[in-house]
Amino acid sequence: MIVSSEIARSLDMQIKDLNLPIPFCKMSGAGNDFIIIDHRVPLIPRERMAEFARLVCRRKFSVGADGLFLIEPSDCADFKWRFFNADGSEAGMCGNGARCVARFAAMHGIAATPMRFETLAGIIDATVADTQVTITMTPPHSFRFDLPVEVAGQSLMAHSVDTGVPHIVIFVDQLDAVDVVGLGRLLRHHPLFAPAGTNVNFVGQCPQGLGVRTYERGVEDETMACGTGVVAGALIAVAKGLADSPVEMVTAGGVALMVQFTNGQEGAINQVLLKGPAHLIYRGELTEEALLV
Repeated sequence: MIVSSEIARSLDMQIKDLNLPIPFCKMSGAGNDFIIIDHRVPLIPRERMAEFARLVCRRKFSVGADGLFLIEPSDCADFKWRFFNADGSEAGMCGNGARCVARFAAMHGIAATPMRFETLAGIIDATVADTQVTITMTPPHSFRFDLPVEVAGQSLMAHSVDTGVPHIVIFVDQLDAVDVVGLGRLLRHHPLFAPAGTNVNFVGQCPQGLGVRTYERGVEDETMACGTGVVAGALIAVAKGLADSPVEMVTAGGVALMVQFTNGQEGAINQVLLKGPAHLIYRGELTEEALLV
């Protein structure tokens, strides 16, 4: 293959210090898709990880994904992860990603089920049963209810909670009619949720039951599912008397995820479980051209 000198220079910069080709798996948790790499033997320098994630998560030009997970050794669990959103920002927690990572670890002999792994949000416990994976979420915190928000000429009522990453929940009458991207982008950057911003979940009835559509921070778009968003929606729905645990939430991709928890003393929430499918889509190798800009 003949490449121009400009392309050659671009490739040289992108592949410098990388151990290519890099084996990976593409996995999907209810339509939330991820690139997962066994990084226990380092392949990507730490200072290159964020840009590497951004490049390989590009759709149409590279593999394309909502995020990248690098599996690394841990001193306090079976393993730990480095998780990067599609824009290269590092995040603490991802519910659908956690289920995919747990199945990846089980498939590759990294850990037996049940397993424990380390995230920036805390230790996650997981059980893998074929394609069904149940994880114990980190304890939710920072609940705020009934927050009036003015955006795009609309008066909305938001409820917020941190389920490993910050989320707001807005209940709507017509879930399929919501401008998830337009409103989500404005709410994600609203001063009320500054400086970190927030993920935005719209919750309402759909033909299959209680549904949720999510605008994800770091992906900066609506995703087919968001595990931490599903948990946020379920917790707020129960708190507002609209559901009881266990709660089944239908994602934008049409897949139902189950959230189960108990209420402890003084309103504390105990052992939040998230259960749903984690599918292996394909295995492959990332070549230098996956990083071409």
